[in-house]
Amino acid sequence: MTGGNAAHGPAAEGVTPPRPGAAGAGRGSRGPTYDRRGPWRAPEARRGNALHSGAWWLWALGLATAASRTTNPLLLGLIVGVAGYVVAARRTEAPWARSYGAFVKLGLFVIGLRLLFSVLLGSPIPGTHLLFTLPELPLPAWAQGIRFGGRVTAEQLVFAFYDGAKLAALLICVGAANALASPARLLKSLPAALYEAGVAVIVAMTFAPNMVADVARLRTARRLRGRPTGGVRAVLQIGLPVLEGALERSVAVAASMDARGYGRTAQVPPAVRHTTNALTLGGLLGMCAGTYGLLAAEGAAFGLPLLDIGLALALAGLRLGGRRSVRTRYRPDRWGARAWLVAGSGAAVAALLIHAGSVDPEGLRPGVVPLVAPGLPLWPAAAVLLGLLPAFVAPMPSPSSKEPSR
Repeated sequence: MTGGNAAHGPAAEGVTPPRPGAAGAGRGSRGPTYDRRGPWRAPEARRGNALHSGAWWLWALGLATAASRTTNPLLLGLIVGVAGYVVAARRTEAPWARSYGAFVKLGLFVIGLRLLFSVLLGSPIPGTHLLFTLPELPLPAWAQGIRFGGRVTAEQLVFAFYDGAKLAALLICVGAANALASPARLLKSLPAALYEAGVAVIVAMTFAPNMVADVARLRTARRLRGRPTGGVRAVLQIGLPVLEGALERSVAVAASMDARGYGRTAQVPPAVRHTTNALTLGGLLGMCAGTYGLLAAEGAAFGLPLLDIGLALALAGLRLGGRRSVRTRYRPDRWGARAWLVAGSGAAVAALLIHAGSVDPEGLRPGVVPLVAPGLPLWPAAAVLLGLLPAFVAPMPSPSSKEPSR
């Protein structure tokens, strides 16, 4: 006969009672918890596995290049939706990550401004669907070819909307890169020859996100104190503390740069310095010409070779120019397989949309005369969806920290 406290049933075989204080003790019959994260699921972002900031910028520039190749509002809306989904899935709670909404509002403002200019200044697009007529102001003889007011047609408004939507999509893609890539870590990854210029660019890039965060903080403080947050008076009262905070940050940045030896360079021979300047300048000119060729309607044939040559010259110049910079890197970011996937997805979207421009130009650039509804080309739309890859392969931001732990 067994004792009264013996366990019965097959579930009791091989079961070890939970230790005092162990997870699961005192929780009834709940079993142990397991990590359900599969081997292919993105890990939580830490200092050792955080995605390289340059990968986010290459991904965003790929989407921006794709947006520059089309005026189809359906494709542009799809590009903006892809960028917004990735930002919502992978941005952190850092102050610079909150600037995406400001770029979206700026894009909407650009569309409205483009429509307003089309209404007031007219458009060369001929149209037959007259909407309304504004009083036309007479202009002097030296302003021939420009009119103020007059006929407003549906064709010219649709053309202006397509044009403004393309520029808005470009701005939103840049805003996605600002919201996802840490400016400080991006500065650490720059080549030594571009460090000084990179500091100026990074400081300029962080000005807008910090200003947006300051405005939001001050508006919240005024709301808690029962003061109005709208109107000209409230804007003026908020603007002064924002400018004061920007001045304090600039003084703190200047002091920290001086303490870290910013601007100190090593001595190099004059021949090396002149060769570096020639290679860098020639490479940048080649990259600009190649990029213009890629963004132009029919310049992809010469744009890609020029871009490759310019990139090679610029890299050689940066390699030589790095000898002048005396700086070290503490725990540099690594470019891993996930960074290749993120950057490659943006490059794939850009390459496929450039190819689609030569195969199906009508689908990417719908006409407005005659006025027809734009259609959604299927395989270019599927190519844009490749930009969603970072939402699944990039490390997930930690909910308990503003940035990956250092």
